[in-house]
Amino acid sequence: MDRSEILRHVDHTLLTQTATWEEVSQILDDGLKYGTASVCIPPSFVERASVYLEGRLAVCTVIGFPNGYMTTETKEFEAMDAIKKGADEIDMVINIGWLKEKKYDEIRKEIRRLKAVCGDRILKVIVETCLLTEEEKVKMCELVTEAGADYIKTSTGFSTAGATFADIALFAEHVGSHVKIKAAGGIASLADAERFLELGADRLGTSRIVKLVKQEEAKES
Repeated sequence: MDRSEILRHVDHTLLTQTATWEEVSQILDDGLKYGTASVCIPPSFVERASVYLEGRLAVCTVIGFPNGYMTTETKEFEAMDAIKKGADEIDMVINIGWLKEKKYDEIRKEIRRLKAVCGDRILKVIVETCLLTEEEKVKMCELVTEAGADYIKTSTGFSTAGATFADIALFAEHVGSHVKIKAAGGIASLADAERFLELGADRLGTSRIVKLVKQEEAKES
């Protein structure tokens, strides 16, 4: 798999608490230059990024991030506000406590409400696999499928670990046919990125892949 094919699946990401517009604008420029699937940035930068990009690249942002325990109404407002300001894709975090308590109906309803806000826009559901049992991971595949979301996503990148090959393989086995998979967090090499795609991931949430491609280009020049 060549580099351009890998980059086509990348959500080029900057979600650090200290992010500045100078740093975000570099992410936007890199996303355009390298043909990434989207740029994933904090909600406070969405409007400015949308104006800057003028529709040339999808803008993704995060909702209920990173802990997921906000009320559903708060997540709905966040999503509506982000879309109003120009977001093309929404990555929401589930309420992990609800999952631990087996409040499956509440999780399903919340995802459906966020998908209703998104309409035709892409909704990705972050389940934070590093905090879940195998049973809970399989259950989330079921709930995301039933709720009509577009993607199940492994991780925020802000917890104890990120995506693993085993989790992507598990998701690929259990999600519905309309649900795609996003691996995020800790994708450290182009070889790892390629392996995640081979196992069934359609998107890669990462800040490193573009940097690695830049480094390879510098060596080749």
